[in-house]
Amino acid sequence: MKILCMGHISYDITFPVDEFITENTKVRVKERVECGGGPASNAAYLLGKWGSEVYIAGLIGDDPYGKRIVEEFEEANVNTKYLEVRHNYKTSNSIIINNLSNSSRTVLSYRESEAHMNPIELDFEPDIILIDAHEYDESVRLLEKYPNAISIIDAGSAREEVIKLAKKVNYVVCSKVFAEDVSGIKIDYNNEQTIIDLYHKLEEEFQGIIVVTLEDKGALYKYEGNIGIMDGLKVDALDSTGAGDLFHGAFTYGVSKCYNLNTVLTIATVAGGISVKRIGGRNSVATKEEMRMYIHDFE
Repeated sequence: MKILCMGHISYDITFPVDEFITENTKVRVKERVECGGGPASNAAYLLGKWGSEVYIAGLIGDDPYGKRIVEEFEEANVNTKYLEVRHNYKTSNSIIINNLSNSSRTVLSYRESEAHMNPIELDFEPDIILIDAHEYDESVRLLEKYPNAISIIDAGSAREEVIKLAKKVNYVVCSKVFAEDVSGIKIDYNNEQTIIDLYHKLEEEFQGIIVVTLEDKGALYKYEGNIGIMDGLKVDALDSTGAGDLFHGAFTYGVSKCYNLNTVLTIATVAGGISVKRIGGRNSVATKEEMRMYIHDFE
C-alpha cells in the first residue's frame, strides 16, 4: 500500500537532565540528542524503517536543519518527492528538556507564523493518508480529492481545525487531552462510567473509528461493540518524546496490513512503549526484531 504522511516537520534537540531545571539558574548537561521531529513526520520515519512505501509531505527550510531532515528520511527509505524545501524559510525547531527522574518532557517549539506548504500534485493515488492537522487547507483538499483512501488523523489538541478534520476521516486517533476537551468529560480511571461517557460523546461528534491514546495507561477503543482500554507496555521509561507519533505510525502500519483493530492497537501500544526506553523521537523507533520480543509473529 502507498502511504502519504503530511504535516508539521521540525528538528528536535533534546537535553536530558537529572531533575527539572530551576528558573534563573545555569545547568550543564552531559549530552544532547538531535533528530527530526513532528507528528506525521515521525510516523513516516517509522513506516519507512518498517519497509512501507511511504511519502512525506510538509515544509522545511533550505538550511542545515532541513538538510539533516532530508538525510534522515532518505536513510529510512521515505520518499521525499513531496517535501517542500523553501528558500529563506527557517526549519521549525523544538528544544526539549527531558526530565530523567520521571521521563517527562517539556517542549519549546518555534515555527514561523502562518507558514504553510504549497499545494502538491501527487503522481500516484494514496491508499492511506495520515495527517496531523498542521496543514489544514492541503489536508482538506487531498481528503476530498482521494475519497477512497483510508484516512487517519493524529488529533493532538482540540483546535477548531483539528476537530473539523477529525469529522472527515476514517480513523480519529486522538490524545486524552483532545478527547477530554471535545467531550467535556475528565477521565477518572477509578470511575468506569467517565470512560464510557467520554467515548459515547466522541461518537456523537465523529463518524470514524475512534481511538484515544492514554500515554502509559494504553489506549481507549471500541471493539466488537465493547468499549475498553488496551493496556500500555510496562517498561522503565526514560523519555516520552515522540511516543504518540510513533504510536500513530505503528497504527498506520497495522491498518496498511489490513489487520483487525485489536491487532493494530497491539502493534501501536508495543511500538509506543518501546519508544520511551530511549531518548529522542526518531531515535526511539523499534526495530522489527524488538517488536518480535513482544509480538512473536510480527512481520
